[in-house]
Amino acid sequence: MKIVIADISHIRFAQDICDTIENSASQRGTGIARRTVEYITAKLENNNAVIAVEGDKFAGFCYIEKWDHGKYVAHSGLIVHPDFRNRGLAKKIKKKIFDYSLEKFPEAKIFGITTGLAVMKINSELGYKPVPFSELTDDKKFWAGCQTCTNYEILKLKEQKMCLCTGMLYNPKKEEILQKEIHKHPYDKKVWTRLKNIKQALFLKKSLKKGKK
Repeated sequence: MKIVIADISHIRFAQDICDTIENSASQRGTGIARRTVEYITAKLENNNAVIAVEGDKFAGFCYIEKWDHGKYVAHSGLIVHPDFRNRGLAKKIKKKIFDYSLEKFPEAKIFGITTGLAVMKINSELGYKPVPFSELTDDKKFWAGCQTCTNYEILKLKEQKMCLCTGMLYNPKKEEILQKEIHKHPYDKKVWTRLKNIKQALFLKKSLKKGKK
């Protein structure tokens, strides 16, 4: 299994990627926005994606989007082909694209919206914090992408302030400051980590309850 930065050599998998995303959304009944082959191809050509392959078989995928002139980036389309699930592959892909984003867009805030508890858990482990939608990009093109989601009417009804998705954000500048403080006070690290985990768990629980209403 190889997890690599995607390039033009992976264009042959574009249709498989689109089909896997759409089939997953249909089977799970969740609001995953549809992607076109042309859109996925552009991500591959611009090296703004990570792909997992085993031999000649497509195994998993995730791509990067830039918003607000690069002030924000998001990881979208995270998917694992059914033949390769239950191997922890989604977590590995997410970690790969997270590290790649920090390298390629070091000043950008990394965010995402998701209804998936597994994705929320992965994001939390990477350092994302659950946040209200007001802390995410206000780029209209990003929110326009939700129009193909089955939950779009809820987003409209709530005036783009909330939906069934939970917003999560990683701010590299805040994280850098935080790590410096932890380095100054190493004995407080365990206490801080425990409090952070409790706070995030409570926020996620609250967000999931709201999504069920």
